[in-house]
Amino acid sequence: METIILASNSANKIIEISQKLKPFNINVISQAEAGYNIEVDETGTTFKENAILKADAIYEKTKMPVIADDSGLEIDALGGKPGVYSKRFAGENATDSDRIEKILDLMKDIEDNKRTARFKCTICYIDKFGDKHIFEGTCEGKITTKLYGNDGFGYDPIFLYGTKTFAQMTQEEKNKVSHRGKAINKLVEFLLNNAKKED
Repeated sequence: METIILASNSANKIIEISQKLKPFNINVISQAEAGYNIEVDETGTTFKENAILKADAIYEKTKMPVIADDSGLEIDALGGKPGVYSKRFAGENATDSDRIEKILDLMKDIEDNKRTARFKCTICYIDKFGDKHIFEGTCEGKITTKLYGNDGFGYDPIFLYGTKTFAQMTQEEKNKVSHRGKAINKLVEFLLNNAKKED
């Protein structure tokens, strides 16, 4: 079984990515499990730049295959915000509730047909040779006027996809349609194709 380090300690991300890769005999461990519990400054102005920064930091220390992702929410009515600043949108030490509250407040007067938004994810995979590979995924949806659902994390309770918010979906349902799920699918396809070439 191949082991890949996820350049994150987010339990939610570990679960999402592990569930996608486990059927292909790939074991995903957190950077802390690998012995490198570091916080990388996300100074990039795009999801791609931040994903590369995080992947590079762990690869340089371990020389093992690494996955890093950067993702966020883009809201049309807010000019694409919060974007790459999704986690810091309500301040450095803000909670998910703080961030959601800020979004709902900023959008309280926005009519339904103008509440379009999307989640975006960029994954940087650095293979055992140190080569970088980039995979991207997008999920289009809308911002609700209040919270729905108890699962998920981040902005999931206010992101409506079809008839459900991400927080109303099971992990399996979300993985099938989410921005991160789509990016991981592209990574899996790449890994499987590479494995065939090496056979």
